[in-house]
Amino acid sequence: MPNWQSNFFRGVALDFWRLAMTPEITATEVQFLERALAIAPGARLLDVPCGNGRHAIELARRGCRITGIDLAAEYIEEARHAPVDAEWIVGDMCDLPWSDTFDGAYCMGNSFCYLDRDAAPKFLHSIARCLKPGGRFAIATGMAAESILPTLQPKRWHRTGDILTLSEARYDIAEARFDIDYTFIRGGEIETRPTSSYVFTVAELRRMHAAAGLEPIEFSAWGADGPYRLGSPGLLMVSRKL
Repeated sequence: MPNWQSNFFRGVALDFWRLAMTPEITATEVQFLERALAIAPGARLLDVPCGNGRHAIELARRGCRITGIDLAAEYIEEARHAPVDAEWIVGDMCDLPWSDTFDGAYCMGNSFCYLDRDAAPKFLHSIARCLKPGGRFAIATGMAAESILPTLQPKRWHRTGDILTLSEARYDIAEARFDIDYTFIRGGEIETRPTSSYVFTVAELRRMHAAAGLEPIEFSAWGADGPYRLGSPGLLMVSRKL
């Protein structure tokens, strides 16, 4: 399902994410990023993709110099209204023009697994190029094989504020890919949008990072305390540019 992102991330889908990502969730994730990236005062950080800047804005308030890039122009426009000094760019997460620029970078909110098995290694090489030597990179994903496959629910309903959402997942074994249709119901209006997310084992992620020159240094549980293990809700992975 190529280029589904350009149609999905607008309107009600963005409203759903705004409601789902509470200030408490953001605060917990920012605390993780501060520790995992070993952020020093004035550190220059890349948020890719940044969404509406919920992590970046808080990190900018704490003194970091932020660049955020996202495909969703609606989200970038929202981020630009935040009262912080940051750079916001409408663009593709795989099109990163920098070299040896950032002290750290991060990819939160499941975005990494939107990339297929050709794009994911290229993205990691781009991240490595953007980082200064020793710079750290963090990803969060609920699509690691050890998380999603043991707990798969083909259909799930969510109520978030005034939005009722049905997700219907089909797993393509040959491609290790979930094709997920999201149906949003709000105010009598119903809209279904397709998505795709690729499933990677932790071993695959480790090898891809290493091949890009990023040394994995941490695997912890996202949505739970402690190290990552089979059945953890999600994966938080940290690497360091060699």
